[in-house]
Amino acid sequence: MATATRVLFSLLAFSISFFNIIPSNNAHSLSTCNFDAIYQLGDSIADTGNYIQLFPFSEFSRPPYGQTLNKATGRCSDGKLIIDYLAESAGIPLLDAYLNKNGSFDLGVNFAVASATALPDKEVRRTNILSRQLGWMSTYFDGICLSDVKDCLKKNERALFLVGEIGGNDYNFALWRGKTLEEVKAMVPNVVQAIKDAVKSVIGYGATRIIVPGNFPIGCFPFYLSGFAVNDTSAYDELDCLKYLNNFSIYHNDHLQQAIVELKEEYPNVIIVYANYYNAFLWLFSKANMLGLDPKSLQKACCGYGGEYNFDFSRSCGHPQATVCSNPSERVSWDGIHLTQRAYESIAGWLIRDIYPKLQCEQIDSYSSAV
Repeated sequence: MATATRVLFSLLAFSISFFNIIPSNNAHSLSTCNFDAIYQLGDSIADTGNYIQLFPFSEFSRPPYGQTLNKATGRCSDGKLIIDYLAESAGIPLLDAYLNKNGSFDLGVNFAVASATALPDKEVRRTNILSRQLGWMSTYFDGICLSDVKDCLKKNERALFLVGEIGGNDYNFALWRGKTLEEVKAMVPNVVQAIKDAVKSVIGYGATRIIVPGNFPIGCFPFYLSGFAVNDTSAYDELDCLKYLNNFSIYHNDHLQQAIVELKEEYPNVIIVYANYYNAFLWLFSKANMLGLDPKSLQKACCGYGGEYNFDFSRSCGHPQATVCSNPSERVSWDGIHLTQRAYESIAGWLIRDIYPKLQCEQIDSYSSAV
């Protein structure tokens, strides 16, 4: 009997521990904020279909992308993204891509585009940049605000704006073209300034609740682990991630957080929240067992080809020789660059718990009562 009791208490303790570790999207539901709409700027981490409107024959427009959703939607994953889970938590339909002519934009718009950069690329003629998305946003609001600009801007006070994640591609393209780490670090102030300017732009459209995500720890991604591998074991941390690349992500994130501090000082009546993608991702890695992820494949792409990380640029996901793992829900990385639906879901849950109190939703309720 004593043994049975101990077993029962052990199971109960495990259950309590398990459910404390798993962040529920409903634990601090964004629906209590009563947002009227959500607007998203960013890159492939958030793109719900703009890129495939620009490039219809992209690999993102066909399987195996979207296989968990049973259709390719333009999302760079097997399924949903962080923005999808944020929208669901807020009680808002999944955001349609701005370039989708058949999209419904009554409750928000997604302007994010895969491969987008914060800055123009002088070495490559690149049109997928943050300023272009801001141009789309301007066109959109100019169109819907024709009758009553003041009322339109007032409505945006009850919307949620996400500026990013953006900037990761600026660094990705530079590093993969052979730029030194010091050269790439020199880009950080300009990238962060572009993000800061974008935040100011959305404030100009009436935004009062803004989320600004930081960058993931890129040293944990197959994309980098395969291309920047070294023989020195001391170059890797306890999670087998490249330390110097993660330190670079921290460098960017520190500059971004300082910019947010400055923005808060300039706009004291606007709530600007830093979304800590870096810590959310490391939490995901550290709790892999509890989350049902395969701890032996944390840095191995589900969809790809060859090598220790199942990643090869020349035969990436969507290539005829690329293979897809049998259960994407047990993996973190989808294609070596982007994450699986399961990973995004867990990260979104962590983020919602973290940002909910910082959004000060009770102030939105007070505004609702006032009007």
